[in-house]
Amino acid sequence: MFSIISKIIGFINQSIAVIGITGGVAIAFTNVVARYVFDASLVWATELTIFLFLWSAFFAAAYCFKKDAHIAVTIVLDVVPSHIAKPMLLISHTVTFIFLMAVAYFGYEYLLLVDEIDERSIDLWDMPMWIVYLVIPISFAFASYRVGEKIVQIIKTPHNEVVAESEAEQVLAGMGIGSKDNSNEHVKELNDMVKEVEKKTGGML
Repeated sequence: MFSIISKIIGFINQSIAVIGITGGVAIAFTNVVARYVFDASLVWATELTIFLFLWSAFFAAAYCFKKDAHIAVTIVLDVVPSHIAKPMLLISHTVTFIFLMAVAYFGYEYLLLVDEIDERSIDLWDMPMWIVYLVIPISFAFASYRVGEKIVQIIKTPHNEVVAESEAEQVLAGMGIGSKDNSNEHVKELNDMVKEVEKKTGGML
């Protein structure tokens, strides 16, 4: 059941992120052409472009929680023993989960307020603004679900494996290259380069 929910949320996040950025760029480009070539600007284009970019960014950010793509400073986690690093990860993820759920809740409360005062967009054909603000409770609820998944994953993972790999090594793993895989010269050079960069940047790259 949870795997089905995860796939549905992932599909929604990716679809809205792609549609939002694609539609926003297309409308912005169309408006620029209309303004400078035909000397006729589309009144609704700017506001709609902003809203599309907004939805794209929020849902893309929610999707990034699944891929651990958000910026994270792991210097402390890399130097402390693994049995200490695991509780630290649990605490940080729990705080993140609470924050995301709080934003989702208060976003929903704000949504009700906007609907109650009947706020509307003048440029976008008198569209109710609660439709635009739906992005806040939905995207943050999806993000909190992803963080909840990570919390469960951390709990189930042995402490000696929970921070075993750096972000760069995880990228290599996604490419099918293990951190200890030196099967050919190219892979060996790539692994050596990653370790050197990690050493020079303190794991912040």
